[in-house]
Amino acid sequence: MKKTILFILLLLATQLTFAQNNIRVVTTAVPFLSIAPDARSAGLGDQGVATSSDAFSNHWNPAKYAFIGNDTGAAISYTPYLSKLVNDIFLADVTYYRAIDDRSAWSVGLRYFSLGEIQIGETPADFINPLIERPNEYVFDASYALKLSDKFAMAIQGSFLTSDLKLKSSTTNDSTSASTVAVGVSGFYQSYEVPYASFSGMWRAGFNISNIGPKLKYEDEGQSDFLPTNLKLGGGFDFIFDSYNKLAVSLEINKLLVPSPSVVGTDGSYSQPADVGVLSGIFKSFGDAPDGFSEELKEFTWSLGAEFMYDESFALRAGYFNENELKGARKFFTLGAGFKYNVIDVDLSYLISAGRVINPLENTLRFSLTFNFGAERY
Repeated sequence: MKKTILFILLLLATQLTFAQNNIRVVTTAVPFLSIAPDARSAGLGDQGVATSSDAFSNHWNPAKYAFIGNDTGAAISYTPYLSKLVNDIFLADVTYYRAIDDRSAWSVGLRYFSLGEIQIGETPADFINPLIERPNEYVFDASYALKLSDKFAMAIQGSFLTSDLKLKSSTTNDSTSASTVAVGVSGFYQSYEVPYASFSGMWRAGFNISNIGPKLKYEDEGQSDFLPTNLKLGGGFDFIFDSYNKLAVSLEINKLLVPSPSVVGTDGSYSQPADVGVLSGIFKSFGDAPDGFSEELKEFTWSLGAEFMYDESFALRAGYFNENELKGARKFFTLGAGFKYNVIDVDLSYLISAGRVINPLENTLRFSLTFNFGAERY
């Protein structure tokens, strides 16, 4: 008997499905791709498309690697998920990058989402020696970034995704996973340092269109789901007060480039149209909301972030993330800190929910480690 653990998907997408009145929330397959994988970006309100480059740029904006500060680096992060309920669901990320020359760089990354252990059984006797399943999802990314000028770079990215959420029954062995591929394109602008009256400044801007690929399908005759194809746009400014003190502020907006739920079921609920392709869905996503342009605007999320850096060795961060009440209702504040010890960067972040929807990462401490190797480039 085939079983897809939909309840786990609902847990993972708690931000999207918990609000009682959200009848037209945009949902996708593999929603773990929307979770911030690193503590620095998490401390800035879940943003990173236009912040300064770091080892985790592979997720936010691979074009930033063209401006990375070291020749080589590696990073790891760990994020407990639903930690108030369980202790074995988590998101882990491992990333490696290398600069080719002054104009280009490449990177690879692996994000792994574990949904813990699940005991399988259909009768009480089955749980004496239960079948144990460990559903998981992961994505492997590879990207290449190239400077097109001294101030602007672009990058391309390819991804391979696997979602293994099928559970075996206690009597059959028909568990299968679903896999697909995706591509992305991104750009990043970083100005020279500009002198002002009492400080210097640096402008940044970026975009990233990620996860463009075929729908994910578990069974030959089953339903297929859109990938979380996403558009990120952002901008930021660094206030450089002196050689020791710097304050960076940034704004980011996001929109899922998948169709809005517009098909009304017999029970009055809404679902996405099944006959829309991936590319047509991207273009339709800007104008297919049932209530028109006003509802399309509700499908954008936005976040603000601020990072104070002292002597490039200690950082304090804060951020705010906002999503419309009718499209998921995620609203939260974030705090973060980071410090450098020799070639190691340590980052921490903490999330405080500010909305009526309980966030799965509420009151969760997250951490990341970055190892900077090779010569400094800038």
